[in-house]
Amino acid sequence: MTVVGAELLRTESEGLWQLVGKTPLLRLRSFEKPGVKLYAKCEMFNPGGSVKDRPALSILLDGIRSGHLSPGKSILDATSGNMGVSYSMLAASLGYRAVMVSPANISPIKLRKMKAFGAQVILTDALEGIDGAIQKVREMYEQEPEKYFYADQYSNPANPRAHYESTGPEVWMQTGGKITHFVAGVGTSGTLQGTARFLKEKNPRIKVVEVQPEDEFHGIEGLKHMASALRPSLYREDIADNRYFIRTEDAAETSRRLARSEGLLSGYSGGAALRAAVELIEELDEGVVVVVLPDGYGDSER
Repeated sequence: MTVVGAELLRTESEGLWQLVGKTPLLRLRSFEKPGVKLYAKCEMFNPGGSVKDRPALSILLDGIRSGHLSPGKSILDATSGNMGVSYSMLAASLGYRAVMVSPANISPIKLRKMKAFGAQVILTDALEGIDGAIQKVREMYEQEPEKYFYADQYSNPANPRAHYESTGPEVWMQTGGKITHFVAGVGTSGTLQGTARFLKEKNPRIKVVEVQPEDEFHGIEGLKHMASALRPSLYREDIADNRYFIRTEDAAETSRRLARSEGLLSGYSGGAALRAAVELIEELDEGVVVVVLPDGYGDSER
């Protein structure tokens, strides 16, 4: 059943979207040291399996409210995997078609999930990465703007707003306002930008730690090496107090350690953020550190 426009706004608490957010905050004792507590914001518990459910929902609802996403239009965007799954799931729930453009080396599991939700998936040159997919989407939209709602996760302000309105308040509440450091990787940078802005408004002394891959040629799906990538317009360098650049091998090893010591599965992007949090903790004498684990274990992450 298609639910659009005013009807959707009347029934927002009755659909799949009500399951997005309110994810658990789990303590990772095996990664701590005396005086410093470490908590993981476990975004794999969203219905689509990742943190991307939050901005996907925000972007689509914003599009419906504004009238830019109207009946008959297809949801179009570039994705390295998780956002495409979220769009596809929510599009199916809301009664829209989704057209996703991804690099050809996308995770086979995420590709199958998008197709299972009924999305059309267009694959671009793997060597061009997500930037090649973004260029393809822009070309498609320029040729037929009347056909698509270009969600544009890399530029849409509804992306960081989702985290300002949900992730940030949840972290603040779950730590009882005791958080001292917030650690997150950057791809679109929406998670870091929105959550950090909320937390800084609550307590300007909270330190924000940004995590990127060590270099351009990395295997950490979902994260961008900003110096070499097509930089999202959402990205702001001044939001972070510190940055860590993590090797793919270290992200992978940390993901495996998390599974074996805490019974928690996380993808490499979460492994990279957790590795940065561990390095940060070594520099601290006391604190409450929260790290975002964006998703669960991927099929290419063994």
